[in-house]
Amino acid sequence: MSDDKQPGPRRLYQDRENKLVCGVCAGIADYFGFDVTVMRIVVLAGLVFFLPPTLIGYIVLALLLPKKPTGKNTRHDNVSAKLQRSVRSSPQAALDNIRYQFRELDGRLQRLEKYMTSKRFDLDREFESLKD
Repeated sequence: MSDDKQPGPRRLYQDRENKLVCGVCAGIADYFGFDVTVMRIVVLAGLVFFLPPTLIGYIVLALLLPKKPTGKNTRHDNVSAKLQRSVRSSPQAALDNIRYQFRELDGRLQRLEKYMTSKRFDLDREFESLKD
């Protein structure tokens, strides 16, 4: 069973936090993983060239779409949402980015292990104990 308070990664919501009018454009942009500005430009172009269907569609979505639940706005939630958007918009680029980050972390861990097992670490620790 899923928790109704947390938005699902593939649910379409009105994003009231990033809204200009009703949050429909922000919700659609978040759902498909692209920039909200692009979505707003598309809707404005639709209003210019196809006023009745665009306006009716926007009003229907504003009335029918549920509001995005607000939870704790922690850094982890923001990083998770950003990762979900990047995977939806470009899965290969997201995977390459994650692979790069893991390689970088692995290199840092290897350097840390090398230092911790070296004689230099023991020497540095002895100097620190002499300072106290």
